[in-house]
Amino acid sequence: MDTLGLPISIESLLHGQVVEWERLEFKKGWNPQAVLHTICAFANDFHNLGGGYIVVGIEEQNGRPQLPPVGLNPNQLDTIQKEILRLGHNAIQPSYHPRSVPVTWQGQTILVIWAPAGETRPYRAKVNPSETGNEWREYIRKQSSTVVARNDDLKELVSLTATVPFDDRCNQQATLGDLSLRLIEEFLREVGSELAEQVAQLPMETTGRQMNIVGGPSEAPFPKNIGLMMFHEHPEKFFPVTQIDVVYFPDGPGGDVFEEKEFKSPLPRMIRDALGHIQRNYLKQTIIKHPDRAEADRLWNYPYAAIEEALVNAIYHRSYEIREPVEVRITPEELVILSFPGPDRSITMADIAAGNAVSRRYRNRRIGEFLKELELTEGRSTGIRKIKRAIAQNGSPDPVFETDDDRSYFLVRFPVHPDAIGSANVGQVTQQVTQQVTRQVTRQVTRLLKAFDGEMSRAELMRAVGMKDRVSFSKNYLDAAITDDLIEMSQPNAPKSPTQKYRLTEKGKKKVQGSKS
Repeated sequence: MDTLGLPISIESLLHGQVVEWERLEFKKGWNPQAVLHTICAFANDFHNLGGGYIVVGIEEQNGRPQLPPVGLNPNQLDTIQKEILRLGHNAIQPSYHPRSVPVTWQGQTILVIWAPAGETRPYRAKVNPSETGNEWREYIRKQSSTVVARNDDLKELVSLTATVPFDDRCNQQATLGDLSLRLIEEFLREVGSELAEQVAQLPMETTGRQMNIVGGPSEAPFPKNIGLMMFHEHPEKFFPVTQIDVVYFPDGPGGDVFEEKEFKSPLPRMIRDALGHIQRNYLKQTIIKHPDRAEADRLWNYPYAAIEEALVNAIYHRSYEIREPVEVRITPEELVILSFPGPDRSITMADIAAGNAVSRRYRNRRIGEFLKELELTEGRSTGIRKIKRAIAQNGSPDPVFETDDDRSYFLVRFPVHPDAIGSANVGQVTQQVTQQVTRQVTRQVTRLLKAFDGEMSRAELMRAVGMKDRVSFSKNYLDAAITDDLIEMSQPNAPKSPTQKYRLTEKGKKKVQGSKS
């Protein structure tokens, strides 16, 4: 949310780091007909992805932006924005008004049009808005193209009439006072938004509408469900049993002894707290030494990356109208994650069993947006592929994905690694270790080390080195320094905590001293 009025930084938008390419369209110049049809398609939100963005003033090739931008004449902006308002009244039915924000980018003026998913679909637009004729069509997005909805697609679009995903609906049982300014500000700071510096002075309704977590008419605004899930201290007040239950059976599910812990809080904190608890208490690394070679095998009973992906996806895709928790069951033999209901029926049972599930439509389009900004998920139907990749890298048995014909539940079963600590197959001496990778220290990392002044947050470090692109900063600066053991986290057991800070290690301090000498 780097640009006031947009729910995302312009850097992330133009590089496709948070928004999928099918939700982006670039226009070299102002073309009211093409823009109108794409606005209509984003409003229809055929796949429940959350609408999209049109960037005017940047040429595209094969769906990708061509930089530097061509730009617009700043004197045109007022005329274009008035034209967008007119089109929303006269050329789309029902009326629909996107938000347009002028942005200066690489020395040029561009116009970003944010078209969130509409609440009264299906929408249709004039085929030619410059003519007085009455020919209208329904438009949808197909991959990175805007097309007319025809045949089965049109029937399916009509079947979505006035249906809005649960997380994007207004909650008339709540008030704007139920949204926590502190949680909103923490979120904005974590994602590196300039809006964080202004939010304390803005009315909650203004902030809420800019973040699209408030809806309804100006005389009667209400928070949306997504706002209460993300920015209320106790979402379970509005959505009963919004929680993660972690249950450990040391003697197996039939034993008399078990440990249980419930996690209830705003969604990002709930995910991080549950993952931190699982990581600290139930994930163990094993080293197996071999007499015939110096290299040892390192493995985990359950790889963290796979567990993280499965649990985040359970929170993302569960129904918040079903009063059942997301449950994590752990035994010496397996770790199971259970959520309700199951996948959309557009995914076949064969694809689910094979671990190739790719959803055509998301149950919670807004949760995905926020989790992507927090880098907790990608939201591109990559979850199962990431799980399988993490499992393969650890050498664990294949995970099992289960549901029933009614799609009433979804279960991911992770068998324990057969050579992990506690397994009957382990005959070698084992110990818990932290694996380290030594790499050449880059100029970016050296620059980061010199910027340190005690413990510093991610946002403070980004400002210190002059970086605005959060993803690029993480990849080239922060993650590289952590991997080389040059810096460390203040909260290593909660790596994605919003209050996380970083500090130099002894190795990092020596590196800085050496560079000064």
